[in-house]
Amino acid sequence: MSLPGSRILPNPPLASAEVLEAFTHVVTPHISDNLGRHIGARGLNRYNRTGKLVGTALTVKTRPGDNLLIYKALSMLEPGHVLVVDAQGDTNNAVIGELVKLYAQQRGCVGFVIDGAIRDVASFEDTPCYARSVVHCGPYKTGPGEVNVPVSIGGMLINPGDVLVGDEDGLVAFSQADAPEVLRKAAQHAAHEEEVKAEISSGAVHQSWIDKVLQQAGLAG
Repeated sequence: MSLPGSRILPNPPLASAEVLEAFTHVVTPHISDNLGRHIGARGLNRYNRTGKLVGTALTVKTRPGDNLLIYKALSMLEPGHVLVVDAQGDTNNAVIGELVKLYAQQRGCVGFVIDGAIRDVASFEDTPCYARSVVHCGPYKTGPGEVNVPVSIGGMLINPGDVLVGDEDGLVAFSQADAPEVLRKAAQHAAHEEEVKAEISSGAVHQSWIDKVLQQAGLAG
């Protein structure tokens, strides 16, 4: 068995189509609010102007500025995968661009999450993509790296096979095992917010959702 640093591990099972379809209707704030309000990627930018990211993580860990193991991961992509790359936050060299994007999409990749830099940014306008920055300088291809290992993306741990949901507010990830409970809690959260919106629309000066918070903090009255 290879030591950490040079492992290429098999793909875990993909999340079911039913689970992924359910999360297309869930916004990321409703997810993260039920994950302790601290689970989620920070410091990444969303480069697509349309579309939502929902899929299963295929993870890659690369040496900064190098995409050799991304090339290996391309051959392992299955329909529904999100290509998740821990490039260690390096922004000196882009690790993916339009050519990688096009080939990955041909293999069924539904989006890209890069803790590092991308280039050919205009080509991602209609393709879900989160990255740390854009730079014209291309990558090296000498390795080392790993495929399908736990990675850190903007301070968030992503394991291979995790469910990823990304929208205009950001990006969250969680295990397939937790997906049903995350979905249930998010639905409750959405229902509560609809009740709050209805109360706001009533025009009442005193609102129960505000009063509750103030009472708990000893600031009511």
